[in-house]
Amino acid sequence: MRKYFFKKTALVFTLFILSSNVINATVSLPSFFTDNMVLQQKSTVPFWGESDKQSVSVTTSWDKKTYKTNVVNGKWNVVLKTPVYGGPYTIAINDGDLKTLQNVLIGDVWLCSGQSNMEMPLEGWGKINNYKEEIANANYPQIRLLQAEHIESTLPLNTLKVQHDGWNVCSSKTIADFSATAYFFARKIYKEKKIPIGLIHSSWGGTLIEAWTSSGALSTIHDFDTEIEAMKSETSREALEKKYNADLAVWEKHLANADKGYEKEKAVWAKSKIDDSAWKTMKVPSFFDSNGLGNFDGIIWFRKTVNILDNTKDFKFSYYADDDDILWVNGNYIGETKGYNVERHYTIPAKYLKKGENLITIRVFDGAGNGGIYGDENIALKSDKETISLTGDWKYVIGVDSKDLPAKPYLAQGQNRPSAIYNAMIAPLLDYKIKGVIWYQGESNAERAHQYQKLMPLLINDWRDKFKDKNLPFFFVQLANYKEKKKQPGDSDWAELREAQFLTLKVPNTGMAVTTDIGNGEDIHPKNKQDVGGRLANIALAKVYNIKIDYSGPLYKSHKIVHNSIVLDFDFNAGIKAKESSLKGFSIAGSDQKFYWAEAKIVDGKVVVYAQEVPNPVAVRYNWADNPDGNLTNVSGLPASSFRTDNWKGITEGKK
Repeated sequence: MRKYFFKKTALVFTLFILSSNVINATVSLPSFFTDNMVLQQKSTVPFWGESDKQSVSVTTSWDKKTYKTNVVNGKWNVVLKTPVYGGPYTIAINDGDLKTLQNVLIGDVWLCSGQSNMEMPLEGWGKINNYKEEIANANYPQIRLLQAEHIESTLPLNTLKVQHDGWNVCSSKTIADFSATAYFFARKIYKEKKIPIGLIHSSWGGTLIEAWTSSGALSTIHDFDTEIEAMKSETSREALEKKYNADLAVWEKHLANADKGYEKEKAVWAKSKIDDSAWKTMKVPSFFDSNGLGNFDGIIWFRKTVNILDNTKDFKFSYYADDDDILWVNGNYIGETKGYNVERHYTIPAKYLKKGENLITIRVFDGAGNGGIYGDENIALKSDKETISLTGDWKYVIGVDSKDLPAKPYLAQGQNRPSAIYNAMIAPLLDYKIKGVIWYQGESNAERAHQYQKLMPLLINDWRDKFKDKNLPFFFVQLANYKEKKKQPGDSDWAELREAQFLTLKVPNTGMAVTTDIGNGEDIHPKNKQDVGGRLANIALAKVYNIKIDYSGPLYKSHKIVHNSIVLDFDFNAGIKAKESSLKGFSIAGSDQKFYWAEAKIVDGKVVVYAQEVPNPVAVRYNWADNPDGNLTNVSGLPASSFRTDNWKGITEGKK
């Protein structure tokens, strides 16, 4: 009897809890409908959610209007009418239980997207210029921040995963890990217009533009049909991966056979007794791209001799390598790691060490972009008794240059599969009314820059179609100057990518912030994000907010050949001039397509270009380099975009 009583009591208690949960159930909202959010002003704004009740009412405090709707299959939606900017307001949602969103502003919502330079935070891994001061002064309660998580998906999602429980008020406590470019963009607009600004930051470092584009749009150009089909079909994906793995195995065999540091599969350059007197020296940690090796991809071997006083203890050694590395000590294999963003944590057993001189050898393979040994400024061997600095000069030599190998097979995986990020980080936002888009991306597509000429307009028109706004403002950043400066004019994939961005200005209601004067040749993530955000804001102020403001440097319009010179005409040519001293950055060529540095002067608002070596010129290029130093500007003080007058085949044409 007593046992039955306890069972009955437990059952009643359980039913009470369950019934209480039902009674207390509240309406469910998407992750971006939270306290502190910004809704687009002067718009009809979709507003939706889920409920297990029959009907829902939504009441907005700005007009005290109540919208009623039925719940169908657990889902409901209404369309709110927003006034001119203002607030704070509340939105009350009632399905029998009341849920109220507080501190809601009406203003302008901007979507901020792209790769790592858009993602770059004020602090964290970014540490932009004057970041401590900028963070301390970032108290703008009328600017609101929504940070999307990194998520990819094979199919479009309905929900957006966000950080920090939704929207946050911009303050010194919330801004540190947010996009610096987006923040400075919003700050300038707010200071000028005093309109509340909502920033939806949805970007992901190292990503490709096709990953941000819908599969439907990509299918119209057929460049990614195989990859898109592989996302739909298990059989197609397995076949694609099988071919890739087979091709990669062949390529890796080519790489191993070509590496001069190996003989008969033994790492001869890891041995102590070799002649390394001809090896050069390089500061470590650093990227070898900025140490005289330019755009080098391939294998570099590093060696350094260090003195150890106590060899009875194991040593720890931590660092980053880009992309893959192998470590030896005194010719003994210690370990290897793949991945540019993975911190290495190696243990060097005492049995491999000796008192006195010990040889550390690291083989680094870089497949694209930066390469080298990087991380903390002070890398060191550490034991319980001893710390030995390894910062400073290391000997190095090239094992193999990737230019001497066949092209490495490529397989789009994870977030870089076509449409994979669009599906997870853009598709859930399509019914959220926005004012416009700012975009900073392109570095990852530079090797296929010519293809970008169709990919970027495709993305813009795709997003406009999906957001149901054919005139949606879309403003973007042209790639900054980066990599080693070249003494002579030549080819450049980064210049070709900038050209693709420049040509995108033909798409209506777009704008481009040129940044070739504020980059950093040794850092793909330049720390001056204040000017980047400010230049984007200038475009928006001029084109969206109707402020009379200079927002563009000169943009190439046309040319004509006059005797032994070429005369260039520009849009935005008011006050056209050299930023300092005489004009530079121009090169000129004849029909042989060989370019020479040119003299350039301004005559009647036009630029006249000539060179003694080219008596019969046919083409001019300006700032056609990875890291150019041209100085053409106008009354705005902003730099001119790079350009070329020819249409000769570039080094990325035909690459897919």
